[in-house]
Amino acid sequence: MRVTISYPPIESEKGVPLLSQNRQFQFFSEPTYIYPCVPAYAATLLKQVGHEVIWDDGIAEEKSYEQWLKRLAKISPELVMIETKTPVVKKHWRNITDIKKVCDEAKVVLVGDHVTALPKESFKNSEVDFVLTGGDYDFLLLNLVNWLEGRGKLEPGIWFKEKGKIKNTGRFQLNHDLNSLPFIDRDLTRWDLYSEKNGNFKRVPGAYTYVGRDCWWHRCTFCSWTTLYNNYRARKPELLVEEIGRLIEKYGVKTIFDDTGTFPVGEWLRKFCNLMIERSYNNIDFSCNMRFGILSSEDYKSMKRAGFRMLLFGLESANQKTLDRVNKNLKTEEVVKSCKEAKKAGLEPHITIMFGYPWETREEAEKTLNLGRFLLKKKIADTFQATVVIPYPGTPLFEECKRKRLLKTLDWNRYDMREPIMKTTMGDKEILSMTRGVYNVAFDPEFIIRRILAIRSVRDMEFMLKAGKKVLGHIKDFS
Repeated sequence: MRVTISYPPIESEKGVPLLSQNRQFQFFSEPTYIYPCVPAYAATLLKQVGHEVIWDDGIAEEKSYEQWLKRLAKISPELVMIETKTPVVKKHWRNITDIKKVCDEAKVVLVGDHVTALPKESFKNSEVDFVLTGGDYDFLLLNLVNWLEGRGKLEPGIWFKEKGKIKNTGRFQLNHDLNSLPFIDRDLTRWDLYSEKNGNFKRVPGAYTYVGRDCWWHRCTFCSWTTLYNNYRARKPELLVEEIGRLIEKYGVKTIFDDTGTFPVGEWLRKFCNLMIERSYNNIDFSCNMRFGILSSEDYKSMKRAGFRMLLFGLESANQKTLDRVNKNLKTEEVVKSCKEAKKAGLEPHITIMFGYPWETREEAEKTLNLGRFLLKKKIADTFQATVVIPYPGTPLFEECKRKRLLKTLDWNRYDMREPIMKTTMGDKEILSMTRGVYNVAFDPEFIIRRILAIRSVRDMEFMLKAGKKVLGHIKDFS
């Protein structure tokens, strides 16, 4: 079967859509492309058993919509898989209509957190043929293709229409063996499209891995991927180390970011670090997502020796009330302590914070702003990301806001972080101003001086200039 893994271009004056493998959605003024690992696994699995697979990311290829559609018509796929999210699902419904016009035999499959939360909606509003729910849609897509060719039966988690009625095979199950997955075919999936335009990469080319699905805490009420992954699994550390070796030796990769929601810890992490050192792969920059208050000083030191550079910490808010309400399982006093321990070990903490919680006052939001600015000015944290809280369908936060009538709209197009969607005690302009306010720290003399004093190489200088360009873009994003 001829299958495309497709990302239709989304042309907007707001900028470039950050869609692929992203827990949130934003339009970026400065292009950023994240390598979508689960779709890449899907493509690899299909090719491995003999199907013709075409990687079709019109966004990362920077094609116009017309160019993309003409090429798709020429490819004439039998099956088109599209990863969607809340702010673009309505656009994808229209894309499906266009796809059916130019490829009248093609069947279209939607995957992602939005359709997992609201699978029936897409059938009512588009000509979609299948919806794959849950986060293991690489396994499910292979299962679906086999079924379409008359082999086996459909696994749980697949929705479809039959004789005008919407049906499904039951609730998705996350029981697939991740260790059975092949290494991603990086050539097939055009890894080079995502190897440079990414703020996480200090050295290029860079690549993504995805060893775990997804976060071993997986209870934060705002996280859209709690709809995809309700239990945590990870591949063996030996497999990740072997994959890293392939990326270094075959592609000359210098930076790797593992996008697991929270990287494995404990004995798994210790084994991984030891293997990285034993095989001399610790000369790359390796980064990952981590949680505050979990690692010891010895863990941080071991990670530094193993080649880790950046640890991305989700701070979200400086207010304990908010952290408790969103079930973050974090005490505010752990924030500075973890950052300082990571810095002492030679690592680079990256913090993420959010504004626009409906229950927070201006004073409480300013507390978060001030903590973020303090961590950055004092170089306790190296880099940062500030966003507006968006309650995605399927999350506990969305259900709470719906129940309490805190949602301003159910027009999914407006869930793109360009405006607050929840009713708050502050005005929209205040929230956006605070989001910009974190990025404005980049113009603070103390921040600038500390960054200049930290320059040790041409690479550091290049990264600082690239980061400055990204900061200017984010200020524009929230203007």
